[in-house]
Amino acid sequence: MGILTIVTFLPLLGVIAILALNRGEKESENSIKWIALGASIVTFIVSLIIVGVYDKGVSGLQMVEKADWIPSWGIQYYLGIDGLSILMVLLTAFISMVSIAASWTAITQQVKQYYIFMLLMEIGMMGVFLAQDLFLFYVFWEFTLIPMYFLIGIWGGKERVYASIKFFLYTMAGSLLMLLAILYMGVTNNTFALPDLIAGRAVFADVQNILFLGFAIAFAIKVPIFPFHSWLPDAHTQAPTAGSIVLAGVLLKMGTYGFIRFNLPLFPEAAVHYAQPIAVLAIIGIIYGALVSLPQKDVKKLVAYSSVSHLGFVMLGIFSLNEAGIQGAILQGVNHGLSTGALFFLVGILYEQRHTRLFSEYGGVWKAMPVFSVLSLIVTLSSMGLPGLNGFVGEFTILLGSMGAESLGPNPWIYTAFATTGVILAAVYLLWMFQRVFMGPLDNPKNKALRDINTRELVIMLSFLFFIVWIGVAPSGYFGLMDSSVAELVTNFGTTVVAGQ
Repeated sequence: MGILTIVTFLPLLGVIAILALNRGEKESENSIKWIALGASIVTFIVSLIIVGVYDKGVSGLQMVEKADWIPSWGIQYYLGIDGLSILMVLLTAFISMVSIAASWTAITQQVKQYYIFMLLMEIGMMGVFLAQDLFLFYVFWEFTLIPMYFLIGIWGGKERVYASIKFFLYTMAGSLLMLLAILYMGVTNNTFALPDLIAGRAVFADVQNILFLGFAIAFAIKVPIFPFHSWLPDAHTQAPTAGSIVLAGVLLKMGTYGFIRFNLPLFPEAAVHYAQPIAVLAIIGIIYGALVSLPQKDVKKLVAYSSVSHLGFVMLGIFSLNEAGIQGAILQGVNHGLSTGALFFLVGILYEQRHTRLFSEYGGVWKAMPVFSVLSLIVTLSSMGLPGLNGFVGEFTILLGSMGAESLGPNPWIYTAFATTGVILAAVYLLWMFQRVFMGPLDNPKNKALRDINTRELVIMLSFLFFIVWIGVAPSGYFGLMDSSVAELVTNFGTTVVAGQ
């Protein structure tokens, strides 16, 4: 058994251990939490070992694990890791670990089922980033829907059932088009292995525009790109705190990762063909997400709409179709997971004490919770893209990529100029949010009773801030992990497109 299989299925040991516990005892609730946390910590340690063993100089797949699964259909159990997925594996392990720790006091009902779903969620997300067989990828992709559906539907807010069904139907409907595209390619090439399909893409080159759309719609709903975004604010607002952290931190990145992993290498000419319309949708998303964030009355909804805006940047980077753009997009995916995950966690701390997320109920929180407020300010500035913190590095690299993007036509600077307005608007809505919650007089007597951040919450926040500052100050190690894989993708891409013209 290889290390990638271990990192993918290790949480399953936690699930089995939780199922083996006796029911109904208070002690067993604590045991459940510790088992779930232990399983996620060990998974995170294994992901760090993978990063340590990973050879940055090799652009192809590493630590490959292959076994025949359904040989008559050419379907394999095929896992591999490269520069496009290594940061996503690390992010998945980290976000899963902190979201389980963040649930400690927030979840009081059906504790056993909750932690089982959280661990199953981690298995599905890991599999998505490591699977190199399209059939296996699709199984993991659809599997992630089930735990998240229950996490929102059972432990969510007042309209949780509506939000969970909407989330499930939207994502499921988009995925069916991708399934058709996967079946078509698998049948024409007699294999579902991604490297073999990329090598044999000439077989389906004449229909690549249609196949591209099959994948693109599934991924666009997941990201989500405007106008496929309407499930996201509902799902975020109704999900429990940890559900929102996982949703923002990892689930949305499955969409952006899908574009980089599948759409670009499998359908290079179609990617160039659709680059401008997708970039336009990305920029509409950047500006629309920011403008809709401004009038929100609910803190969590504001953070949810900000995701639409931030992920517009990631999509613009991907369809710049150059090294700077794609590297910036991968890193900004990680940055968004950290900054927005931390913001959702901060909102969760307030909600757990006050049971409201309305701006009108807050104000002057700095006076009651000074340590919490300082940490919140740093996270808000990182989400805004302040130099020295993680958001700036990703956004700057993406804007650099889009500025010189041949795929965006003769005047790519127009796209860059419009995207930059998103940075300005982000400063407006995030500082406005901070001012309404933390600044001003402490008038509301309920807010005077707020306790400051406790040790568990402080450890979680500092672990977020560790990566937020590290990426902001010294991002070269992160770029180094993906350099060779992205360079190979872009080179391979460029030669194919030139040959096809």
